[in-house]
Amino acid sequence: MTPTTTIRIGALLGALAVILGAFAAHGLKARLEPAALEIFRTGAYYQMVHAIALLLTGLLALCRHSPRTPAAAWLFLLGIALFCGSLYLLALTGIGWLGMITPLGGVSFIAGWLLLAAAGPDG
Repeated sequence: MTPTTTIRIGALLGALAVILGAFAAHGLKARLEPAALEIFRTGAYYQMVHAIALLLTGLLALCRHSPRTPAAAWLFLLGIALFCGSLYLLALTGIGWLGMITPLGGVSFIAGWLLLAAAGPDG
């Protein structure tokens, strides 16, 4: 993934996180139980955090060429899909087994952050 693509995807996922957060606050508040609404909001929060991580990863890749930055970007994307996606679906459908997918996304996030740390000035 190129640095420019990483930055663009991060920006788009950040915009989507704002949209989903607003949807939760205004469109889902009356439709979901408070616990399900909190699960959805957690997904939007982690999506925003990792959209920003994608932006920073793209900027780092512009400044320093490392094979670790694209790998970190892919792990952040995978984490958003698995962690946030499973939380959104769990909140909306109530299908409990979706919660078993969430930790896989968390592991992807952790691995992405560790790769990003390794891609720093000394990596």
